[in-house]
Amino acid sequence: MIAAQGRSLASMSVAVDLAGLTERIAEFGPAAFLVSVGDDGPHVVSVRVATGETALLMTAGRSTRANVAARPAVTLLWPALPGGAYSLLVDGTARVLPGDDGTVALEPASGVLHRVADAAGSGPTCLPVAEPAPPAG
Repeated sequence: MIAAQGRSLASMSVAVDLAGLTERIAEFGPAAFLVSVGDDGPHVVSVRVATGETALLMTAGRSTRANVAARPAVTLLWPALPGGAYSLLVDGTARVLPGDDGTVALEPASGVLHRVADAAGSGPTCLPVAEPAPPAG
């Protein structure tokens, strides 16, 4: 189960301020891996990610869309850039948008830069890049 700030996504959705995340996605580029879970376990596919106003958008195949419909907690992974010390991970809740084009919208719950195992030097293992937005009101 994916957790956001200590809370389970199975019971709630947490809005995320996309400002820092949008900058990081631009840095890492549009190509990422989408990790969903099916009846047989994890399912990983390559996707191109576009940033919408409140969600990340991508086109996915039938298996991924079926996984998202059944289990909406997913992760996007951008590998470390060449020579980079961190990969980008975004956890969130996904849904299949109506229509025939296979678009999946992911509402991010959290985003971190995660240090890769063979990175040179030292540094923190995780750096937050997307935090839950403050409550309205």
